[in-house]
Amino acid sequence: MNNNSITTSIKVLDNNKVKLTVEVDEQEFDSAVDAAFKRIAREVRIPGFRRGKVPRRILEAQLGHESGRSEALREELPTYYHQAVVRHEIDVIDSPDIEIVAGAQQGAVVFDATVEVRPVVELVGYHNLRIEVPDPQATDEDLDAEIARLRAEHAEFQLVERPVQDGDQVNINIVGTHEGEELPGLTASDYDYEVGTAAVVAAIDENLRGASAGDVLKFDAPHPDEEVPAPINFVVDVLAVKEAVLPELDDDWVAAVSEFATLDELCADIVAELDTTKFSLARQAAELKIAEELAALVTDEIPKVMVDDEIYSRLQATFRNLQRSGIEPYDYLTETGQDIDQLRNALAGPAENAVKVDLALRAIAEAKELNPDADELVQTMDETAKRLGTDGAAEMKRFKDSGQIQSLRADIGKSRALEWLFDNVEIVDETGAVVDLKPPESSLDGVTDQDDPATDHGEAK
Repeated sequence: MNNNSITTSIKVLDNNKVKLTVEVDEQEFDSAVDAAFKRIAREVRIPGFRRGKVPRRILEAQLGHESGRSEALREELPTYYHQAVVRHEIDVIDSPDIEIVAGAQQGAVVFDATVEVRPVVELVGYHNLRIEVPDPQATDEDLDAEIARLRAEHAEFQLVERPVQDGDQVNINIVGTHEGEELPGLTASDYDYEVGTAAVVAAIDENLRGASAGDVLKFDAPHPDEEVPAPINFVVDVLAVKEAVLPELDDDWVAAVSEFATLDELCADIVAELDTTKFSLARQAAELKIAEELAALVTDEIPKVMVDDEIYSRLQATFRNLQRSGIEPYDYLTETGQDIDQLRNALAGPAENAVKVDLALRAIAEAKELNPDADELVQTMDETAKRLGTDGAAEMKRFKDSGQIQSLRADIGKSRALEWLFDNVEIVDETGAVVDLKPPESSLDGVTDQDDPATDHGEAK
């Protein structure tokens, strides 16, 4: 392609690489040399001239013509290369190897840039995937459990004269000591404790079961630090035993503890919330399982640079999350007994799978013609700009100039590919019943196998 003073061409090579040839005419590059000498003028001192005001001819005489040309090549070649990548819409995944073919000393500049590009994988078998997810709808058991939880929250406790059972609230004095020293965190007076929760240590619940008011319990429990051999000694005085009295499950109770007037209204609201939560969890589980299946279908060799980039991104995300929590990465590595190489190795497997899933979704988007066209990209940018209060045309130009249009197109295509999978993969619950996890509005606009003329032959390539 030609753009007046800059000419570019592309050649596809083996091993997933392309070679860009870029030619910059002499007049265009001389402007870059002139700009280079102006930068040099700000850095050198020449007697009789103020810094930054030395004419080019004087600098050429003092430093040599090649000094400005070398500076221009160093500064401008990356820009020329980027323009060629954007012009040819090349999806590069690594830094280029650049070789100056002509013009290192004078005349038009010609250089070759050989670079690795994102591979297109062969994907066979994605039409026949079958995955199992949790039931996305609330069951009667779910509703009963939630109602039971609400009743338990509003339970009242009354004294009983019988041995302690799970669910009882016991009023106790408790003293925990270790090697004769009292432990403040395990010592309390007039303390109400719900038996069966194991909220302190399991041994407390074990000894309270079957006890009665007035009993004094003495027992030992292992120290939570396994390296400490001596046990913790407990003395527990059981002062009183209370059992939970649940409220009556009727409209009066519902009106007293909620914004609803009837039990039916409360149950309907609970079911709606449970349905929303379970649907979301099922969608998440389905996405994870679809990703696992897609990664397994990718048998092509993955470029190492893509995996390394994903590891780096995950490493940076891990460190950012630690710092948000007030933990320095070095302290975290020290406390967990890891070094940076061990952490990278731990991230390597998930990173490779993530790259495979990305390539698989791209392949499906291409095979099913789900990638957006130019008009859809403009519409997407306009909608985004409207939400952000910016100018859609300006944002589109910025994306084009920076070479990010391909990323935008790929992201939309991958999102549509995932929705296509939700429409076409067999998704079942634990009983084998087919479930529908399609959201209310799909970005696919009705794309199905029936719409795809390549279905009968159509493995993504």
